[in-house]
Amino acid sequence: MPQIIRTATPDDIAQLVDLLMLDAEERHAEDGILWKMAEDAPAQIEKALTFALTAEQQPFRQIWQVADEGGRIDGVIHSMILPVPPIYAGSSGEPGLILPDSFAAPDAPDGTVNALLVAAEKALQEAGTRIVLSSYVSGEDWRKSFEDAGFKPLTLYLSRTVLGDQRTPSIVRQATEEDVPGIVMRSAENRRVLFDIDAFWEIHPEADPRFSAWMTRSLTLRDRDMMVMGASKELEGYIIAQPASRLHFPPAHDITGTGVIDDYYHPELADLARLRDGGEGATALLRAAEAAFANRGMGAAFVVCPAGWQSKIEMLVESGYETAMIWSIKR
Repeated sequence: MPQIIRTATPDDIAQLVDLLMLDAEERHAEDGILWKMAEDAPAQIEKALTFALTAEQQPFRQIWQVADEGGRIDGVIHSMILPVPPIYAGSSGEPGLILPDSFAAPDAPDGTVNALLVAAEKALQEAGTRIVLSSYVSGEDWRKSFEDAGFKPLTLYLSRTVLGDQRTPSIVRQATEEDVPGIVMRSAENRRVLFDIDAFWEIHPEADPRFSAWMTRSLTLRDRDMMVMGASKELEGYIIAQPASRLHFPPAHDITGTGVIDDYYHPELADLARLRDGGEGATALLRAAEAAFANRGMGAAFVVCPAGWQSKIEMLVESGYETAMIWSIKR
């Protein structure tokens, strides 16, 4: 029978678990620390699929589609409607995101990946998205399909899995409530740089008070380290070392040993093309975050960086980071 692309159903779960295990093992082969397999990976995949395909109340809309060849599932694509963070305007609406746990079996018919991608884009557009993002970790066929479909790199996720036993640089300290205004000030600079890179990061008119409220709350959360450099009234930079979330890591992977750095800025990074003063301050903040992760028993750091921020990428590469995942955009 010819292959068809259709919406997944609960009856597909057993086959999808086997397929998504193969998918997870490909990522694990890329980096066994960052993409560590959960001890009960099949059970975690089954749990996530069951919730996605049966639960009436979900925090965001997910779309699972499969390539079905006479009852055999030989491909899957997972997408979602991505909520816009409250500091961004989102005038184009919530974007669609094709997640990394999308996979085609090695013996799937030629064109399976392309067919899945076309179906996912159509489903997301029918759901009302005007912008579609894609995420890529491994699989040359997926990389080529995204490129051929017109996706362009938007965000790089760079990782380092050798955190060592380094100490926090003496010029970096833990943030306090008095530092929040300075963090918000530097965050505003960071947001302007992001918007200069791509209008996707359009700034919300109330970004400052919203970010201030979130930073104040974040100080009470015990699962992260908020660190700053300089006096509160003249804050030089900030970095937040927080635990990984499921947005970036499919359920087959154990994320307890991975930390994520997203909110991070120092004026040395303000020039997109050139790192100022050798990036000493920015690097000190990065090393402080790595030390915080190591102190929490984590073995991998995952840093979010726009693909157009060359000076920041340069600093991260010189600090031992490599690109582990790419988010691309298609308008």
